Amino acid sequence: MSQELSDTPLYIDGEWHAPANDDSIPVSDPTTGTEVDSVPSATTDDVRRATEAARAAQPEWERRPAKERGDLIREIADLLEDHAEPLAETLVTEQGKTYSVAEYEIRAAADIARYMSEWDRRIEGDVVPGSEPRQSINLLRKPYGVVAGIIPWNFPISVFVRKFAPALVTGNTTVLKPSELTPLTTLELVDIVDREVDLPPGVLNVVTGGGAVGAGLVSDSEVDYVTMTGNVETGKAIMRNAADDLTRVSLELGGKAPAIVCADADVELAVENIVASRTINAGQACTCVERVYVHSDVRDEFQSQFVEAMDALEIGDPRDDPDMGPQVSAGELEKTQEAIRGAIEQGATVLTGGESVAEPPTSGGHWVEPTVLGDVNQEMDVVSEEVFGPVAPVVEVDSVDQAVAYANDSRYGLSSYVFTESYRDAMQIAEDLDFGETFINGSGGAQQGHHIGWNESGLGGEDGKHGALKYTQIKSVYHNFQ
Repeated sequence: MSQELSDTPLYIDGEWHAPANDDSIPVSDPTTGTEVDSVPSATTDDVRRATEAARAAQPEWERRPAKERGDLIREIADLLEDHAEPLAETLVTEQGKTYSVAEYEIRAAADIARYMSEWDRRIEGDVVPGSEPRQSINLLRKPYGVVAGIIPWNFPISVFVRKFAPALVTGNTTVLKPSELTPLTTLELVDIVDREVDLPPGVLNVVTGGGAVGAGLVSDSEVDYVTMTGNVETGKAIMRNAADDLTRVSLELGGKAPAIVCADADVELAVENIVASRTINAGQACTCVERVYVHSDVRDEFQSQFVEAMDALEIGDPRDDPDMGPQVSAGELEKTQEAIRGAIEQGATVLTGGESVAEPPTSGGHWVEPTVLGDVNQEMDVVSEEVFGPVAPVVEVDSVDQAVAYANDSRYGLSSYVFTESYRDAMQIAEDLDFGETFINGSGGAQQGHHIGWNESGLGGEDGKHGALKYTQIKSVYHNFQ
Protein backbone atom coordinates (compact mmCIF):
# COMPACT_ATOMS: atom_id res chain seq x y z
CA MET A 1 0.00 0.00 0.00
CA SER A 2 1.30 3.42 -0.89
CA GLN A 3 2.52 5.70 1.88
CA GLU A 4 -0.07 8.30 0.85
CA LEU A 5 -2.90 5.82 1.26
CA SER A 6 -1.65 4.50 4.60
CA ASP A 7 -1.60 8.08 5.89
CA THR A 8 -5.24 8.64 4.87
CA PRO A 9 -7.00 5.34 5.57
CA LEU A 10 -10.51 6.72 6.06
CA TYR A 11 -12.70 6.57 2.98
CA ILE A 12 -15.64 8.88 3.70
CA ASP A 13 -18.14 10.37 1.26
CA GLY A 14 -16.10 9.37 -1.77
CA GLU A 15 -12.80 10.86 -0.58
CA TRP A 16 -9.76 9.76 1.40
CA HIS A 17 -9.27 11.44 4.77
CA ALA A 18 -6.70 11.35 7.56
CA PRO A 19 -8.10 10.90 11.09
CA ALA A 20 -8.18 13.80 13.50
CA ASN A 21 -5.68 12.20 15.89
CA ASP A 22 -2.16 10.80 15.57
CA ASP A 23 -2.83 7.33 17.03
CA SER A 24 -1.12 4.68 14.94
CA ILE A 25 -1.89 0.98 14.58
CA PRO A 26 1.02 -1.18 13.34
CA VAL A 27 0.37 -3.86 10.73
CA SER A 28 2.80 -6.78 10.88
CA ASP A 29 3.83 -9.57 8.53
CA PRO A 30 3.02 -12.86 10.33
CA THR A 31 5.82 -14.58 8.42
CA THR A 32 8.53 -12.45 10.01
CA GLY A 33 6.79 -10.62 12.84
CA THR A 34 8.06 -7.29 11.48
CA GLU A 35 5.96 -4.18 10.98
CA VAL A 36 5.22 -3.57 7.29
CA ASP A 37 2.91 -0.58 7.59
CA SER A 38 0.62 1.24 9.95
CA VAL A 39 -2.76 2.91 9.79
CA PRO A 40 -4.13 5.64 12.03
CA SER A 41 -7.21 4.98 14.13
CA ALA A 42 -10.49 6.76 13.47
CA THR A 43 -12.01 9.02 16.10
CA THR A 44 -15.64 9.23 17.20
CA ASP A 45 -16.00 12.30 15.01
CA ASP A 46 -14.58 10.38 12.04
CA VAL A 47 -17.10 7.58 12.55
CA ARG A 48 -19.93 10.09 12.75
CA ARG A 49 -18.77 11.75 9.52
CA ALA A 50 -18.88 8.37 7.81
CA THR A 51 -22.33 7.43 9.10
CA GLU A 52 -23.72 10.86 8.24
CA ALA A 53 -22.30 10.56 4.73
CA ALA A 54 -23.94 7.15 4.37
CA ARG A 55 -27.23 8.55 5.68
CA ALA A 56 -27.18 11.48 3.26
CA ALA A 57 -26.43 9.23 0.27
CA GLN A 58 -28.97 6.51 1.06
CA PRO A 59 -32.27 7.95 -0.24
CA GLU A 60 -30.90 8.70 -3.70
CA TRP A 61 -29.08 5.36 -3.81
CA GLU A 62 -32.31 3.54 -2.97
CA ARG A 63 -34.21 5.43 -5.68
CA ARG A 64 -31.63 4.48 -8.31
CA PRO A 65 -32.89 1.58 -10.46
CA ALA A 66 -31.79 -1.71 -8.95
CA LYS A 67 -30.12 -2.79 -12.19
CA GLU A 68 -27.87 0.28 -12.06
CA ARG A 69 -26.83 -0.69 -8.53
CA GLY A 70 -26.17 -4.21 -9.74
CA ASP A 71 -24.11 -2.98 -12.68
CA LEU A 72 -21.78 -1.07 -10.35
CA ILE A 73 -21.27 -4.14 -8.16
CA ARG A 74 -20.54 -6.19 -11.27
CA GLU A 75 -17.83 -3.67 -12.12
CA ILE A 76 -16.30 -4.28 -8.70
CA ALA A 77 -16.41 -8.04 -9.35
CA ASP A 78 -14.48 -7.48 -12.59
CA LEU A 79 -11.90 -5.37 -10.76
CA LEU A 80 -11.37 -8.07 -8.13
CA GLU A 81 -10.59 -10.55 -10.88
CA ASP A 82 -8.39 -8.10 -12.81
CA HIS A 83 -6.35 -7.23 -9.70
CA ALA A 84 -6.41 -10.66 -8.05
CA GLU A 85 -2.65 -11.19 -8.08
CA PRO A 86 -1.48 -7.92 -6.47
CA LEU A 87 -4.35 -8.02 -3.97
CA ALA A 88 -3.39 -11.59 -3.06
CA GLU A 89 0.21 -10.54 -2.54
CA THR A 90 -0.86 -7.83 -0.08
CA LEU A 91 -3.16 -10.29 1.66
CA VAL A 92 -0.34 -12.81 2.11
CA THR A 93 1.87 -10.10 3.59
CA GLU A 94 -0.59 -8.92 6.23
CA GLN A 95 -2.49 -12.12 7.02
CA GLY A 96 -0.05 -14.97 6.41
CA LYS A 97 -2.26 -17.31 4.40
CA THR A 98 -0.57 -19.14 1.55
CA TYR A 99 -0.60 -17.46 -1.84
CA SER A 100 -3.01 -19.93 -3.47
CA VAL A 101 -5.50 -19.52 -0.61
CA ALA A 102 -5.12 -15.73 -0.78
CA GLU A 103 -5.73 -15.66 -4.53
CA TYR A 104 -8.67 -18.03 -4.08
CA GLU A 105 -10.13 -15.63 -1.52
CA ILE A 106 -9.89 -12.69 -3.91
CA ARG A 107 -11.54 -14.65 -6.72
CA ALA A 108 -14.19 -15.95 -4.29
CA ALA A 109 -14.90 -12.34 -3.36
CA ALA A 110 -15.45 -11.59 -7.04
CA ASP A 111 -17.84 -14.53 -7.21
CA ILE A 112 -19.73 -13.22 -4.17
CA ALA A 113 -20.01 -9.75 -5.71
CA ARG A 114 -21.23 -11.10 -9.02
CA TYR A 115 -23.75 -13.46 -7.42
CA MET A 116 -25.17 -10.77 -5.13
CA SER A 117 -25.31 -8.25 -7.99
CA GLU A 118 -27.74 -10.58 -9.78
CA TRP A 119 -30.31 -9.95 -7.07
CA ASP A 120 -30.82 -6.52 -8.61
CA ARG A 121 -33.81 -7.94 -10.52
CA ARG A 122 -34.71 -10.85 -8.26
CA ILE A 123 -35.85 -9.18 -5.05
CA GLU A 124 -39.60 -9.81 -4.99
CA GLY A 125 -42.42 -8.69 -2.77
CA ASP A 126 -45.92 -10.15 -2.53
CA VAL A 127 -49.44 -9.16 -3.40
CA VAL A 128 -52.06 -10.65 -1.08
CA PRO A 129 -55.85 -10.30 -1.00
CA GLY A 130 -57.34 -7.58 1.13
CA SER A 131 -59.91 -8.09 3.86
CA GLU A 132 -62.19 -5.34 2.59
CA PRO A 133 -64.04 -4.92 -0.72
CA ARG A 134 -61.86 -3.49 -3.50
CA GLN A 135 -58.67 -3.81 -1.48
CA SER A 136 -55.29 -5.41 -2.17
CA ILE A 137 -52.15 -5.50 -0.05
CA ASN A 138 -48.61 -5.13 -1.36
CA LEU A 139 -45.71 -6.42 0.74
CA LEU A 140 -42.60 -4.58 -0.41
CA ARG A 141 -38.93 -5.30 0.28
CA LYS A 142 -37.24 -2.09 1.43
CA PRO A 143 -33.64 -1.44 2.59
CA TYR A 144 -32.88 -0.73 6.24
CA GLY A 145 -30.86 2.37 5.45
CA VAL A 146 -27.30 2.59 6.80
CA VAL A 147 -25.48 -0.73 7.31
CA ALA A 148 -22.41 -0.98 9.54
CA GLY A 149 -20.07 -3.92 8.90
CA ILE A 150 -17.37 -5.29 11.21
CA ILE A 151 -14.86 -7.39 9.24
CA PRO A 152 -12.63 -10.17 10.69
CA TRP A 153 -8.94 -10.66 10.06
CA ASN A 154 -9.01 -14.26 8.82
CA PHE A 155 -10.83 -13.68 5.50
CA PRO A 156 -10.82 -9.90 5.26
CA ILE A 157 -11.63 -9.41 1.58
CA SER A 158 -14.24 -12.11 1.02
CA VAL A 159 -16.15 -11.07 4.14
CA PHE A 160 -15.82 -7.38 3.24
CA VAL A 161 -17.48 -8.08 -0.12
CA ARG A 162 -19.90 -10.54 1.49
CA LYS A 163 -21.32 -7.63 3.47
CA PHE A 164 -21.25 -4.62 1.18
CA ALA A 165 -22.41 -6.34 -2.04
CA PRO A 166 -25.82 -7.54 -0.79
CA ALA A 167 -26.27 -4.39 1.30
CA LEU A 168 -25.68 -2.12 -1.69
CA VAL A 169 -27.70 -4.08 -4.23
CA THR A 170 -30.74 -3.92 -1.94
CA GLY A 171 -30.49 -0.13 -1.62
CA ASN A 172 -28.59 0.32 1.64
CA THR A 173 -25.45 2.41 2.09
CA THR A 174 -22.51 1.16 4.18
CA VAL A 175 -19.79 1.99 6.67
CA LEU A 176 -17.33 -0.84 7.18
CA LYS A 177 -14.41 -1.37 9.53
CA PRO A 178 -11.69 -3.86 8.59
CA SER A 179 -9.77 -5.64 11.34
CA GLU A 180 -6.85 -3.66 12.71
CA LEU A 181 -4.68 -6.74 12.00
CA THR A 182 -5.49 -6.84 8.28
CA PRO A 183 -6.64 -3.47 6.90
CA LEU A 184 -4.22 -3.14 3.99
CA THR A 185 -5.82 -5.31 1.30
CA THR A 186 -9.21 -3.75 2.01
CA LEU A 187 -7.83 -0.23 1.62
CA GLU A 188 -6.05 -1.26 -1.57
CA LEU A 189 -9.31 -2.63 -3.00
CA VAL A 190 -11.27 0.48 -2.01
CA ASP A 191 -8.62 2.65 -3.66
CA ILE A 192 -9.07 0.68 -6.89
CA VAL A 193 -12.85 1.01 -6.66
CA ASP A 194 -12.56 4.75 -5.96
CA ARG A 195 -10.44 5.26 -9.08
CA GLU A 196 -12.28 2.98 -11.48
CA VAL A 197 -15.96 2.74 -10.46
CA ASP A 198 -18.42 5.62 -10.55
CA LEU A 199 -19.83 4.76 -7.14
CA PRO A 200 -21.77 7.71 -5.68
CA PRO A 201 -20.08 9.40 -2.70
CA GLY A 202 -21.26 8.13 0.66
CA VAL A 203 -22.48 4.73 -0.57
CA LEU A 204 -19.34 2.89 0.56
CA ASN A 205 -17.37 4.26 3.53
CA VAL A 206 -14.42 2.65 5.34
CA VAL A 207 -12.95 3.53 8.74
CA THR A 208 -9.94 1.89 10.36
CA GLY A 209 -9.21 1.24 14.01
CA GLY A 210 -9.53 -1.21 16.87
CA GLY A 211 -12.35 -2.36 19.09
CA ALA A 212 -13.22 1.13 20.32
CA VAL A 213 -13.84 2.27 16.74
CA GLY A 214 -16.03 -0.77 16.13
CA ALA A 215 -18.00 -0.13 19.32
CA GLY A 216 -18.49 3.49 18.33
CA LEU A 217 -19.74 2.47 14.90
CA VAL A 218 -22.18 -0.10 16.29
CA SER A 219 -23.67 2.35 18.80
CA ASP A 220 -23.91 5.28 16.36
CA SER A 221 -27.53 6.41 16.14
CA GLU A 222 -27.26 6.84 12.34
CA VAL A 223 -26.74 3.08 11.90
CA ASP A 224 -29.84 1.02 11.14
CA TYR A 225 -28.33 -2.46 10.75
CA VAL A 226 -25.11 -4.05 12.04
CA THR A 227 -23.50 -7.09 10.42
CA MET A 228 -20.44 -8.57 12.11
CA THR A 229 -18.20 -11.61 11.67
CA GLY A 230 -15.96 -12.49 14.61
CA ASN A 231 -15.85 -14.20 17.98
CA VAL A 232 -18.74 -14.90 20.33
CA GLU A 233 -17.81 -12.45 23.08
CA THR A 234 -17.46 -9.57 20.63
CA GLY A 235 -20.80 -10.53 19.10
CA LYS A 236 -22.49 -10.37 22.49
CA ALA A 237 -20.91 -6.98 23.15
CA ILE A 238 -22.24 -5.73 19.82
CA MET A 239 -25.75 -6.85 20.71
CA ARG A 240 -25.51 -4.98 24.00
CA ASN A 241 -24.24 -1.83 22.28
CA ALA A 242 -26.96 -2.01 19.64
CA ALA A 243 -29.73 -2.51 22.18
CA ASP A 244 -30.19 1.15 23.14
CA ASP A 245 -31.45 2.05 19.66
CA LEU A 246 -32.88 -1.42 18.93
CA THR A 247 -30.53 -1.59 15.94
CA ARG A 248 -30.97 -4.78 13.92
CA VAL A 249 -28.00 -7.13 14.26
CA SER A 250 -26.63 -10.03 12.20
CA LEU A 251 -23.75 -12.03 13.66
CA GLU A 252 -21.55 -14.77 12.22
CA LEU A 253 -19.58 -16.00 15.20
CA GLY A 254 -17.29 -18.86 16.25
CA GLY A 255 -17.62 -22.55 15.61
CA LYS A 256 -16.56 -25.92 16.95
CA ALA A 257 -17.25 -28.01 13.89
CA PRO A 258 -17.51 -31.77 14.47
CA ALA A 259 -16.62 -34.35 11.84
CA ILE A 260 -18.31 -37.74 12.24
CA VAL A 261 -16.46 -40.63 10.58
CA CYS A 262 -18.82 -43.61 10.46
CA ALA A 263 -17.82 -47.26 10.40
CA ASP A 264 -18.57 -47.49 6.66
CA ALA A 265 -16.83 -44.24 5.72
CA ASP A 266 -14.34 -43.94 2.90
CA VAL A 267 -11.44 -43.35 5.27
CA GLU A 268 -9.13 -41.93 2.64
CA LEU A 269 -11.77 -39.40 1.58
CA ALA A 270 -12.45 -38.45 5.19
CA VAL A 271 -8.77 -37.92 5.92
CA GLU A 272 -8.25 -35.81 2.81
CA ASN A 273 -11.17 -33.51 3.61
CA ILE A 274 -10.53 -33.19 7.33
CA VAL A 275 -6.84 -32.38 6.84
CA ALA A 276 -7.72 -29.69 4.30
CA SER A 277 -10.44 -28.27 6.53
CA ARG A 278 -8.36 -28.27 9.70
CA THR A 279 -5.28 -26.65 8.18
CA ILE A 280 -6.55 -24.13 5.63
CA ASN A 281 -5.40 -20.66 6.68
CA ALA A 282 -3.41 -22.35 9.48
CA GLY A 283 -6.67 -23.53 11.04
CA GLN A 284 -7.97 -19.99 11.36
CA ALA A 285 -11.47 -20.43 9.98
CA CYS A 286 -14.73 -20.72 11.90
CA THR A 287 -15.90 -23.55 9.63
CA CYS A 288 -12.77 -25.70 10.16
CA VAL A 289 -13.16 -29.22 11.54
CA GLU A 290 -12.35 -28.75 15.23
CA ARG A 291 -13.11 -32.22 16.63
CA VAL A 292 -13.24 -35.63 14.99
CA TYR A 293 -15.57 -38.39 16.19
CA VAL A 294 -14.42 -41.72 14.73
CA HIS A 295 -16.23 -45.03 15.02
CA SER A 296 -14.19 -47.61 16.90
CA ASP A 297 -14.31 -50.00 13.92
CA VAL A 298 -12.19 -47.62 11.82
CA ARG A 299 -10.45 -45.63 14.55
CA ASP A 300 -7.02 -47.20 14.07
CA GLU A 301 -7.14 -46.98 10.28
CA PHE A 302 -8.33 -43.39 10.31
CA GLN A 303 -5.93 -42.24 12.99
CA SER A 304 -2.95 -43.80 11.24
CA GLN A 305 -3.75 -42.18 7.90
CA PHE A 306 -4.70 -38.88 9.53
CA VAL A 307 -1.44 -38.60 11.46
CA GLU A 308 0.57 -39.51 8.37
CA ALA A 309 -1.21 -36.88 6.27
CA MET A 310 -0.86 -34.12 8.87
CA ASP A 311 2.78 -35.00 9.45
CA ALA A 312 3.49 -34.75 5.71
CA LEU A 313 2.24 -31.18 5.34
CA GLU A 314 4.80 -28.63 4.21
CA ILE A 315 5.03 -25.55 6.42
CA GLY A 316 6.74 -22.61 4.80
CA ASP A 317 6.84 -19.00 3.74
CA PRO A 318 3.31 -18.41 2.40
CA ARG A 319 4.70 -16.55 -0.62
CA ASP A 320 6.20 -19.88 -1.75
CA ASP A 321 2.73 -21.45 -1.52
CA PRO A 322 3.38 -24.38 0.86
CA ASP A 323 0.59 -26.38 2.47
CA MET A 324 0.41 -24.08 5.49
CA GLY A 325 1.81 -20.74 6.59
CA PRO A 326 2.04 -19.02 9.99
CA GLN A 327 -0.69 -17.91 12.34
CA VAL A 328 -1.70 -14.28 12.08
CA SER A 329 -0.15 -12.98 15.31
CA ALA A 330 1.85 -13.87 18.38
CA GLY A 331 -1.35 -13.69 20.40
CA GLU A 332 -3.14 -16.24 18.22
CA LEU A 333 -0.11 -18.52 18.31
CA GLU A 334 -0.05 -18.40 22.10
CA LYS A 335 -3.76 -19.30 22.25
CA THR A 336 -3.12 -22.35 20.08
CA GLN A 337 -0.14 -23.47 22.14
CA GLU A 338 -2.11 -22.95 25.35
CA ALA A 339 -4.90 -25.17 24.01
CA ILE A 340 -2.39 -27.93 23.22
CA ARG A 341 -0.78 -27.66 26.66
CA GLY A 342 -4.17 -27.75 28.33
CA ALA A 343 -5.17 -30.89 26.41
CA ILE A 344 -1.96 -32.64 27.43
CA GLU A 345 -2.51 -31.69 31.08
CA GLN A 346 -6.01 -33.20 30.86
CA GLY A 347 -4.66 -36.49 29.51
CA ALA A 348 -4.53 -36.17 25.74
CA THR A 349 -1.65 -37.69 23.79
CA VAL A 350 0.15 -35.80 21.02
CA LEU A 351 0.20 -38.10 17.98
CA THR A 352 1.98 -35.57 15.79
CA GLY A 353 2.93 -31.90 16.09
CA GLY A 354 2.22 -30.14 19.34
CA GLU A 355 5.15 -27.76 19.24
CA SER A 356 6.32 -24.58 17.59
CA VAL A 357 8.14 -25.39 14.37
CA ALA A 358 11.66 -26.52 15.31
CA GLU A 359 13.28 -24.99 12.24
CA PRO A 360 10.93 -22.21 11.12
CA PRO A 361 11.05 -21.14 7.47
CA THR A 362 11.72 -17.58 8.61
CA SER A 363 12.73 -16.10 11.93
CA GLY A 364 10.26 -14.04 13.91
CA GLY A 365 7.13 -15.62 12.41
CA HIS A 366 4.25 -17.25 14.26
CA TRP A 367 4.75 -20.91 13.44
CA VAL A 368 3.04 -23.98 14.86
CA GLU A 369 3.00 -27.59 13.75
CA PRO A 370 -0.23 -29.24 12.55
CA THR A 371 -1.27 -31.25 15.61
CA VAL A 372 -3.29 -34.43 16.13
CA LEU A 373 -4.38 -35.35 19.65
CA GLY A 374 -5.34 -38.87 20.70
CA ASP A 375 -6.77 -40.31 23.93
CA VAL A 376 -9.25 -37.45 23.96
CA ASN A 377 -12.58 -37.54 25.76
CA GLN A 378 -15.68 -35.38 25.52
CA GLU A 379 -15.00 -33.56 28.79
CA MET A 380 -11.71 -32.01 27.70
CA ASP A 381 -11.53 -28.28 27.01
CA VAL A 382 -9.98 -28.89 23.59
CA VAL A 383 -13.26 -30.57 22.59
CA SER A 384 -15.56 -27.85 23.89
CA GLU A 385 -13.65 -24.57 23.37
CA GLU A 386 -12.83 -23.09 19.98
CA VAL A 387 -9.19 -23.50 18.92
CA PHE A 388 -8.27 -21.14 16.10
CA GLY A 389 -5.25 -23.12 14.97
CA PRO A 390 -4.36 -26.44 13.26
CA VAL A 391 -5.18 -28.72 16.21
CA ALA A 392 -7.40 -31.79 15.71
CA PRO A 393 -8.57 -33.87 18.71
CA VAL A 394 -9.73 -37.39 17.80
CA VAL A 395 -12.47 -38.94 19.95
CA GLU A 396 -13.42 -42.61 19.60
CA VAL A 397 -17.14 -43.43 19.58
CA ASP A 398 -19.05 -46.73 19.53
CA SER A 399 -22.14 -45.69 17.60
CA VAL A 400 -23.63 -43.04 15.36
CA ASP A 401 -26.00 -42.02 18.15
CA GLN A 402 -23.07 -41.39 20.48
CA ALA A 403 -21.27 -39.35 17.82
CA VAL A 404 -24.33 -37.18 17.19
CA ALA A 405 -24.91 -36.69 20.93
CA TYR A 406 -21.27 -35.65 21.39
CA ALA A 407 -21.39 -33.35 18.35
CA ASN A 408 -24.51 -31.60 19.65
CA ASP A 409 -23.01 -31.22 23.13
CA SER A 410 -21.69 -27.74 22.32
CA ARG A 411 -22.66 -24.11 22.68
CA TYR A 412 -21.69 -23.65 19.03
CA GLY A 413 -23.68 -24.62 15.96
CA LEU A 414 -22.06 -23.43 12.73
CA SER A 415 -20.54 -26.13 10.48
CA SER A 416 -20.55 -29.92 10.76
CA TYR A 417 -19.27 -32.81 8.66
CA VAL A 418 -20.35 -36.42 8.08
CA PHE A 419 -18.50 -39.21 6.31
CA THR A 420 -20.46 -42.36 5.48
CA GLU A 421 -21.33 -44.52 2.48
CA SER A 422 -24.90 -44.96 3.71
CA TYR A 423 -27.38 -42.51 2.22
CA ARG A 424 -29.87 -43.29 4.98
CA ASP A 425 -27.33 -42.65 7.74
CA ALA A 426 -26.06 -39.48 6.07
CA MET A 427 -29.52 -37.98 5.84
CA GLN A 428 -30.49 -39.03 9.36
CA ILE A 429 -27.29 -37.62 10.88
CA ALA A 430 -27.68 -34.37 8.94
CA GLU A 431 -31.25 -34.13 10.24
CA ASP A 432 -30.18 -34.75 13.83
CA LEU A 433 -27.17 -32.39 13.96
CA ASP A 434 -27.95 -29.04 15.59
CA PHE A 435 -25.83 -26.99 13.20
CA GLY A 436 -26.62 -24.38 10.58
CA GLU A 437 -24.81 -26.30 7.85
CA THR A 438 -23.73 -29.91 7.33
CA PHE A 439 -21.32 -31.21 4.70
CA ILE A 440 -21.71 -34.86 3.68
CA ASN A 441 -18.58 -36.57 2.30
CA GLY A 442 -16.95 -33.26 1.45
CA SER A 443 -16.39 -29.67 2.49
CA GLY A 444 -16.72 -26.14 1.20
CA GLY A 445 -19.72 -23.87 0.67
CA ALA A 446 -21.28 -22.04 -2.28
CA GLN A 447 -22.55 -18.51 -2.78
CA GLN A 448 -26.06 -19.74 -3.58
CA GLY A 449 -26.29 -21.75 -0.36
CA HIS A 450 -26.77 -20.25 3.08
CA HIS A 451 -24.11 -19.89 5.75
CA ILE A 452 -25.67 -19.52 9.18
CA GLY A 453 -24.79 -20.38 12.75
CA TRP A 454 -27.16 -21.77 15.35
CA ASN A 455 -26.89 -21.40 19.11
CA GLU A 456 -23.94 -19.17 20.05
CA SER A 457 -22.52 -19.33 16.53
CA GLY A 458 -24.65 -16.41 15.51
CA LEU A 459 -27.85 -15.22 13.89
CA GLY A 460 -28.83 -13.64 10.61
CA GLY A 461 -26.84 -15.72 8.13
CA GLU A 462 -24.89 -14.96 4.96
CA ASP A 463 -24.99 -15.97 1.27
CA GLY A 464 -27.72 -17.03 -1.09
CA LYS A 465 -31.27 -15.77 -1.29
CA HIS A 466 -31.64 -15.44 2.45
CA GLY A 467 -28.30 -13.66 2.78
CA ALA A 468 -29.51 -11.02 0.31
CA LEU A 469 -32.99 -10.67 1.79
CA LYS A 470 -31.65 -10.12 5.30
CA TYR A 471 -30.65 -6.61 4.22
CA THR A 472 -34.31 -5.82 3.54
CA GLN A 473 -37.37 -5.23 5.70
CA ILE A 474 -41.01 -5.70 4.74
CA LYS A 475 -43.32 -2.75 4.25
CA SER A 476 -47.08 -3.31 3.84
CA VAL A 477 -49.02 -1.03 1.50
CA TYR A 478 -52.84 -1.28 1.57
CA HIS A 479 -54.55 -0.26 -1.69
CA ASN A 480 -58.21 0.69 -1.42
CA PHE A 481 -60.17 1.26 -4.63
CA GLN A 482 -63.52 2.58 -3.32
